Amino acid sequence: MASRRLLIVGVNYAPEHSGNGPYTTGLAEHFAAAGWDVTVLTGMPHYPAWRLDFAYRGRLTATERRNGVTIRRRALYVPPKQSAARRALYEASFLASALPVTRVDRPDAIVGIVPSLSGGILARLFAARFHAPYGLLFQDLMGPAAAQSGIAGGGAVARATRRAERWALARARAVAAVTEAFFPYLEGLGVSRDRLAHVPNWTHIASPAADREATRHELGWDDGRIAVLHAGNMGLKQDLGQVVEAARRAAASSSPIRFVLLGDGSQRADLERRAAGLPTLTFMDPVPDERFPDVLAAADVLLLSQRRSVRDMSLPSKLTSYVAAGRPIVAAVAPGGTTAKEVEGSGIGLVVAAGDPAALLDAIERLAAQPDLAARLIGAARDYAAARSDREQATPRLDAFVALITRPTPLREPTLSRGVA
Repeated sequence: MASRRLLIVGVNYAPEHSGNGPYTTGLAEHFAAAGWDVTVLTGMPHYPAWRLDFAYRGRLTATERRNGVTIRRRALYVPPKQSAARRALYEASFLASALPVTRVDRPDAIVGIVPSLSGGILARLFAARFHAPYGLLFQDLMGPAAAQSGIAGGGAVARATRRAERWALARARAVAAVTEAFFPYLEGLGVSRDRLAHVPNWTHIASPAADREATRHELGWDDGRIAVLHAGNMGLKQDLGQVVEAARRAAASSSPIRFVLLGDGSQRADLERRAAGLPTLTFMDPVPDERFPDVLAAADVLLLSQRRSVRDMSLPSKLTSYVAAGRPIVAAVAPGGTTAKEVEGSGIGLVVAAGDPAALLDAIERLAAQPDLAARLIGAARDYAAARSDREQATPRLDAFVALITRPTPLREPTLSRGVA
């Protein structure tokens, strides 16, 4: 009996180790292990540094085989800095380079990954070409992202982005989201509740293995100061400028806090310039995947940082890695937003208002002064990881999502709401 064929379309994939790439990789490899013939159409690796991986520079196409998955890569424009125009060119370049791909056997199902927006558009276009059903998996909401992420000119394109999202969604058999907080927005774009599926992300890193004190000594974090670590993308959405200001306040007050920004991104160079000479803030380059869990676990506090305007566009993918590390979390985010609700509702961390560096320092010092509070947050993080972030618990939801796409009798197409332009 021939294997069922699955086509996944999304701009990010391994070896990218942060953002949505690891989850798209996990999705593909799960179905490959289950006997599906899986092809992924993706871009050249570039995230989170927002520059092409050196090994792929100068290449227009690449085909790879990794863990049972066929990976078809296409060149794309990678903007060194973010703006609405550059983001549009990024999306358009992947759309233009991926759309001509024809050497793909007719799939039994197609999954488009959003972001990028082009992943959703391509899924619908390929579904029409191959006469195959498709579904979309939303890691972020692109319409709100255009308005909330701080990209220059983003407000002007938010309406057009919502129209494109609505078009991509219109014929999808199933629509999955990593948090149910996205459901109202998707329903506003015309998606009926019986087409919606909740597919939460899982912890994609291993458990810490090294001796914590040895790692702290190696990193220079055993000098009595409180190591506060932010790991991952350094982009506009993260607004790590508020961390620079908190570090400046810590230096002025001789507070025993060391902020560490680990990773890369479009804003790193600017942040380094702003933080020059600050003894309370250091930068770390990305570390190998096998070392990453031990570095997270070596911190005293793990930090989530977002712009004040970021409310309902995303749930940080780093959250699943943070809870696996078993450290208390402080989230400097919009009160009442998706991230704040997730952190407060699960009891895994303290939430302070984004843009308030004094409140951020107070929360960190409170954790240092109240070990019982820190221990309670750590316990909640471990419970969260076991109950919600375990991959073995996530995979049945992936199966159910693809089953919705491939069911023999499609649902009646929805009447699109006119309430969201």
